[in-house]
Amino acid sequence: MSEFIQVLTTTGSREEAQRLADVLIDGRLAACVQVLGPVASTYWWQGRRETAEEWQCVAKTHRRLYAEAEAAIKAHHSYTTPEILALPILAGHAAYLAWLEAELKPGES
Repeated sequence: MSEFIQVLTTTGSREEAQRLADVLIDGRLAACVQVLGPVASTYWWQGRRETAEEWQCVAKTHRRLYAEAEAAIKAHHSYTTPEILALPILAGHAAYLAWLEAELKPGES
């Protein structure tokens, strides 16, 4: 099984999504971040049903970097409780996964 993951978060604007992408890429906490949107989100917040237009970031990274990626997202996110989810990458094109690993912050030796 792969140790690579996709980390997802949503933001209220394209500009904020791009800032988060830049933070993750510049810190080598993700090799690639895709910004998708707008997406229509419907959810419960503080006992009320809400709808909002949001932008989604999909970051490709390694499990060893999750805690740092989560901390970076929380530090730069405008939401009180941002969505931050990590999903496993079960398999992938070997050459792409090798590129992904090469572009990430090095692991501890």
